[in-house]
Amino acid sequence: MTRTVRVKPGAISYRAGGARFLALLSSVLAAAVAAMVFFVYGSADGMSWIDVVRTLLILLSTWWLAWGAATALLGLTSRARPAQWEQGPIRGKTVVIVPVYNEDPVATFARIAAMDDSLRATGSAAHVDFAVLSDTRDDAIAAAERMWFGRLLAEQNGLGRMFYRRREKNIGRKAGNIEDFITTSGGAWDYAVILDADSLMEGDTILEMIRRIEAEPELGLLQTLPKVIRARSLFGRAMQFSAAFHSPAFARGLAAMQGRAGPFWGHNAIVRIKAWAESCGLPELSGAPPFGGHILSHDYVEAALLARAGWIVRLDDDLQGSYEEGPENIIDHAKRDRRWCQGNLQHSKVIAAPGLLPWSRFSLFQGIFAYLAPLVWLGFIAASIAAIYWGGELDYFPQENWPFPVFPNDETPKAIGLAIGVFGLLVMPKFLVVLHAILTGRAKGFDGAGKSLRAVMSELALSSLYAPVLLAFQSRSVIQVFLGLDGGWPPNNRGDGGLSFAEAWSGGRWISLWGSAGIAITQVYAPVLTLWLLPVALPMIAAPLVIWWTSRTASPGRFQVPADQTPPPIVVWHDAILARWNTATVDMKYA
Repeated sequence: MTRTVRVKPGAISYRAGGARFLALLSSVLAAAVAAMVFFVYGSADGMSWIDVVRTLLILLSTWWLAWGAATALLGLTSRARPAQWEQGPIRGKTVVIVPVYNEDPVATFARIAAMDDSLRATGSAAHVDFAVLSDTRDDAIAAAERMWFGRLLAEQNGLGRMFYRRREKNIGRKAGNIEDFITTSGGAWDYAVILDADSLMEGDTILEMIRRIEAEPELGLLQTLPKVIRARSLFGRAMQFSAAFHSPAFARGLAAMQGRAGPFWGHNAIVRIKAWAESCGLPELSGAPPFGGHILSHDYVEAALLARAGWIVRLDDDLQGSYEEGPENIIDHAKRDRRWCQGNLQHSKVIAAPGLLPWSRFSLFQGIFAYLAPLVWLGFIAASIAAIYWGGELDYFPQENWPFPVFPNDETPKAIGLAIGVFGLLVMPKFLVVLHAILTGRAKGFDGAGKSLRAVMSELALSSLYAPVLLAFQSRSVIQVFLGLDGGWPPNNRGDGGLSFAEAWSGGRWISLWGSAGIAITQVYAPVLTLWLLPVALPMIAAPLVIWWTSRTASPGRFQVPADQTPPPIVVWHDAILARWNTATVDMKYA
């Protein structure tokens, strides 16, 4: 296939440039105002170096919160760009890539069968194949993969259009698996839809993605916004609701700013194979893990390399019918996040690579800072305790031979205003999303305006409870990486995610120790801060209980999403196939 000459790398539209400018300006101004207010309040009893440190920390923290709020506001005030393509038959050939690593083959191949059925139901004559790329290390699971792939071929008549390959060595992990396939076999296709083992995608969505990338020869990667499905636990349901209700606004804001250098989230996206082959060979970073070795968070680097080569990388948040599953408990979430933490901190070795677009560098910086932000907050708390401890008693008679006391200015209103402002940056975007959903009618899909508002309030309360626990896990991950500890690539846990209290205690008791030590130190050295820190310390002290409770199955109707009322067709197909195959597994077991 031919393609037009690509424009100069780095060219951005006025729309994207304006969106970036507004987001940066508003977030920097909000951070500067917060820093100035805090500095006036913090130095009321005399300025010291610790006040400067705390001011810098509040500047960074507020900027990060304000940046998220600005992204959401852009999303609520933006509109998706209408997709345009020529009517007619699809010309190119597409392969749907499904990388697997010690996954349940029954569920994985049932998903492929469901997507194949969904494609058949469209009636399209488009050429779409499937390739299962196994990096499984467990020989027993690998044997089951081969058996169930045979069943997949037989049931779907997949000979010649469904392929399975297991690598002997999983060099480069998922990114290396895909790179190896593109290098050795990619020339047989024009496009590749990259999925995860738990991904599901409607046949209509796959075809629309193909049409969009085929209609724009400069488009190298098109990312969808996957929706989380199948969540059962309280934690999983809350995360699923938040993703369904709030994420579209943030994704629309990101799409408004991206220009030609959008994101890649590693799955549920389509790529142009020629562009990928030309641009996305990943280096092995110098030194030993965790900072050296193969790049774990490869997706953002691959997006940056595509943009550097002049290809468009775009997020089309209007695409529906793209799904994934999420972790069902805090422990599984933390295990996955540990890998992401190491991968994003590795980007410190990539961010200065020659030729990257400025926005790509900024995106890499955001990924790094997202994991440093918890340490910034903890640093601010520690500095505040130190400021009170080292500050000592106020000197109300600082001037010699002056008989009257000198009282510091009462800056309490500024402190209260700052606290309200910071809290507002956290919750204001979510309430604006609720208002927008009510005004546009989107709230009807979430059981109406009243239930949507109650669900948002409930999710805010619940996330406030487990946020300190997640902050502790994330902080430990960063510290481990800085100490040179490699987290590796543990396989994802599927299933209902329920934890016994013993498992929760084993996974969270160290957080209880952190919380108890923190509040004890505060009470000894800065007792005036104890009350302020209780909302953070108490959930940490109760971390095992929080982890156990949120892993329980949620009550029916809790955190309703549209997919609960009307299950997507692809999910219905998958459930039917999986039920039939599981029955066959039981029959074979007892035969």
